[in-house]
Amino acid sequence: MILIKIEQKVAATSIQVRDTLLDHEQLNRFFNAEFLLVQAEDQGEIQGGKGAIRQVSMLGNRFQERIISANEQHISYQIIGNKPVANHQGDIYLSEDTSSPQPITHIQYHISCTAPWWQPNFLVKHFITKDISQALNKIATLFSGDKT
Repeated sequence: MILIKIEQKVAATSIQVRDTLLDHEQLNRFFNAEFLLVQAEDQGEIQGGKGAIRQVSMLGNRFQERIISANEQHISYQIIGNKPVANHQGDIYLSEDTSSPQPITHIQYHISCTAPWWQPNFLVKHFITKDISQALNKIATLFSGDKT
Protein backbone atom coordinates (compact mmCIF):
# COMPACT_ATOMS: atom_id res chain seq x y z
CA MET A 1 0.00 0.00 0.00
CA ILE A 2 1.25 3.45 -0.95
CA LEU A 3 0.48 6.35 1.40
CA ILE A 4 1.19 9.94 0.37
CA LYS A 5 0.69 13.16 2.33
CA ILE A 6 1.45 16.56 0.80
CA GLU A 7 0.85 19.96 2.39
CA GLN A 8 0.55 23.43 0.87
CA LYS A 9 -0.57 26.88 2.03
CA VAL A 10 -2.65 28.95 -0.38
CA ALA A 11 -3.57 32.64 -0.11
CA ALA A 12 -7.31 32.01 -0.61
CA THR A 13 -10.38 30.95 1.31
CA SER A 14 -11.19 27.26 1.63
CA ILE A 15 -14.24 27.81 -0.59
CA GLN A 16 -12.07 29.33 -3.34
CA VAL A 17 -9.67 26.38 -3.15
CA ARG A 18 -12.54 23.86 -3.07
CA ASP A 19 -14.22 25.46 -6.08
CA THR A 20 -10.92 25.48 -8.00
CA LEU A 21 -10.39 21.78 -7.30
CA LEU A 22 -13.98 20.94 -8.31
CA ASP A 23 -13.78 22.84 -11.61
CA HIS A 24 -12.98 19.51 -13.27
CA GLU A 25 -12.54 20.61 -16.87
CA GLN A 26 -10.03 23.32 -15.81
CA LEU A 27 -7.82 21.05 -13.70
CA ASN A 28 -5.37 20.66 -16.59
CA ARG A 29 -4.11 24.14 -15.60
CA PHE A 30 -2.56 22.47 -12.55
CA PHE A 31 -2.20 18.73 -13.20
CA ASN A 32 -0.32 17.01 -16.04
CA ALA A 33 -3.52 15.48 -17.41
CA GLU A 34 -6.66 16.27 -19.36
CA PHE A 35 -10.02 16.17 -17.56
CA LEU A 36 -13.53 15.74 -18.93
CA LEU A 37 -16.65 15.86 -16.77
CA VAL A 38 -18.71 12.81 -17.78
CA GLN A 39 -21.34 13.00 -15.04
CA ALA A 40 -22.51 16.04 -13.10
CA GLU A 41 -22.82 16.16 -9.32
CA ASP A 42 -25.83 14.62 -7.59
CA GLN A 43 -28.91 16.81 -7.30
CA GLY A 44 -28.62 19.26 -4.41
CA GLU A 45 -24.81 18.94 -4.15
CA ILE A 46 -22.31 21.75 -4.71
CA GLN A 47 -21.14 22.23 -8.30
CA GLY A 48 -18.65 19.49 -9.21
CA GLY A 49 -19.25 17.78 -5.86
CA LYS A 50 -20.60 14.43 -4.68
CA GLY A 51 -21.57 12.14 -7.53
CA ALA A 52 -19.55 13.94 -10.21
CA ILE A 53 -17.43 11.68 -12.39
CA ARG A 54 -14.48 12.97 -14.39
CA GLN A 55 -12.46 11.19 -17.04
CA VAL A 56 -8.72 11.65 -16.65
CA SER A 57 -6.30 11.16 -19.54
CA MET A 58 -2.58 11.08 -18.76
CA LEU A 59 0.50 9.29 -20.05
CA GLY A 60 -1.57 7.18 -22.44
CA ASN A 61 -3.94 6.07 -19.70
CA ARG A 62 -7.61 6.92 -19.46
CA PHE A 63 -9.58 6.35 -16.26
CA GLN A 64 -12.43 7.82 -14.25
CA GLU A 65 -12.59 9.38 -10.81
CA ARG A 66 -15.75 9.78 -8.73
CA ILE A 67 -16.25 12.53 -6.16
CA ILE A 68 -17.42 10.82 -2.98
CA SER A 69 -17.99 13.96 -0.92
CA ALA A 70 -17.17 17.65 -1.02
CA ASN A 71 -17.60 20.59 1.32
CA GLU A 72 -15.52 23.60 2.34
CA GLN A 73 -13.27 21.48 4.60
CA HIS A 74 -12.86 18.23 2.63
CA ILE A 75 -12.97 16.71 -0.85
CA SER A 76 -12.85 12.95 -1.20
CA TYR A 77 -12.57 11.07 -4.49
CA GLN A 78 -11.64 7.63 -5.78
CA ILE A 79 -10.59 6.04 -9.03
CA ILE A 80 -13.31 3.82 -10.49
CA GLY A 81 -11.71 0.45 -11.15
CA ASN A 82 -8.15 -0.75 -10.63
CA LYS A 83 -6.18 1.10 -13.29
CA PRO A 84 -3.74 2.80 -13.41
CA VAL A 85 -3.51 1.97 -9.68
CA ALA A 86 -5.83 -0.05 -7.45
CA ASN A 87 -7.70 0.99 -4.31
CA HIS A 88 -6.98 4.66 -5.01
CA GLN A 89 -8.57 7.22 -2.73
CA GLY A 90 -7.72 10.89 -2.47
CA ASP A 91 -8.69 13.05 0.48
CA ILE A 92 -8.05 16.78 0.38
CA TYR A 93 -8.43 18.58 3.70
CA LEU A 94 -8.86 22.35 3.69
CA SER A 95 -8.49 24.44 6.84
CA GLU A 96 -8.47 28.23 7.01
CA ASP A 97 -5.98 30.12 9.14
CA THR A 98 -8.24 32.53 11.01
CA SER A 99 -5.32 34.26 12.76
CA SER A 100 -4.11 35.80 9.50
CA PRO A 101 -5.52 39.14 8.24
CA GLN A 102 -5.48 37.71 4.69
CA PRO A 103 -7.28 34.47 3.84
CA ILE A 104 -4.90 31.51 4.04
CA THR A 105 -5.97 27.91 3.48
CA HIS A 106 -3.82 25.02 4.57
CA ILE A 107 -4.20 22.05 2.19
CA GLN A 108 -3.42 18.50 3.28
CA TYR A 109 -3.63 16.14 0.30
CA HIS A 110 -3.68 12.45 1.25
CA ILE A 111 -3.59 9.59 -1.25
CA SER A 112 -3.65 5.87 -0.67
CA CYS A 113 -3.38 3.30 -3.45
CA THR A 114 -1.83 0.03 -4.53
CA ALA A 115 0.69 -0.08 -7.37
CA PRO A 116 0.41 -2.67 -10.13
CA TRP A 117 2.41 -5.79 -9.27
CA TRP A 118 4.98 -4.97 -11.95
CA GLN A 119 5.74 -1.42 -10.76
CA PRO A 120 7.81 -0.69 -7.66
CA ASN A 121 5.90 1.19 -4.94
CA PHE A 122 8.66 3.80 -4.56
CA LEU A 123 8.45 4.69 -8.26
CA VAL A 124 4.66 5.06 -8.30
CA LYS A 125 4.83 7.10 -5.08
CA HIS A 126 7.51 9.36 -6.59
CA PHE A 127 5.47 10.15 -9.71
CA ILE A 128 2.21 10.76 -7.84
CA THR A 129 3.96 12.93 -5.24
CA LYS A 130 5.72 14.96 -7.93
CA ASP A 131 2.49 15.55 -9.90
CA ILE A 132 0.41 16.54 -6.85
CA SER A 133 3.16 18.78 -5.45
CA GLN A 134 3.51 20.61 -8.76
CA ALA A 135 -0.26 21.03 -9.00
CA LEU A 136 -0.55 22.45 -5.49
CA ASN A 137 2.32 24.86 -6.20
CA LYS A 138 0.50 26.04 -9.35
CA ILE A 139 -2.70 26.56 -7.34
CA ALA A 140 -0.75 28.55 -4.74
CA THR A 141 0.78 30.67 -7.52
CA LEU A 142 -2.66 31.30 -9.03
CA PHE A 143 -3.91 32.80 -5.78
CA SER A 144 -0.69 34.65 -4.96
CA GLY A 145 -1.11 36.81 -8.02
CA ASP A 146 2.41 35.88 -9.13
CA LYS A 147 2.01 34.73 -12.74
CA THR A 148 5.69 33.96 -13.35
